[in-house]
Amino acid sequence: MRMLSQEEEHDDSAEVTWEDQQRINSFSKLNTRLRAIEEKIQELKQEKEALDDISMELELADEDQPVMYRIGEAFIHLPHPRAVRRLEKDLGKLNAELEKNTSRAEETEKQMKELKVILYAKFGRAINLDE
Repeated sequence: MRMLSQEEEHDDSAEVTWEDQQRINSFSKLNTRLRAIEEKIQELKQEKEALDDISMELELADEDQPVMYRIGEAFIHLPHPRAVRRLEKDLGKLNAELEKNTSRAEETEKQMKELKVILYAKFGRAINLDE
């Protein structure tokens, strides 16, 4: 990394073209999308943690007793083996959704990096693309 001279540091004369504005807008949209995806990932991780805890509880539970299992906003009584199968199915869906969102976040970050390179190359310190 090189040091900028005083002239380069205060050089705000770069003209913003229509294409540049489109890139800035795209970066902003990607940034907003990334924040939403990261929030969703956090929610999914918390839900996965809760399902993992439930899985541990079901391993310790009596197999003859019915289990209260949440489906949507309601709880229903399920036989233990059926509740275990349902839990495994729900965990599988959750893991697939978590993986999908993680790959979407990675792709969004990749696109943002590409735009950062282009925009910083043209505008240097005159533009701030960090949070």
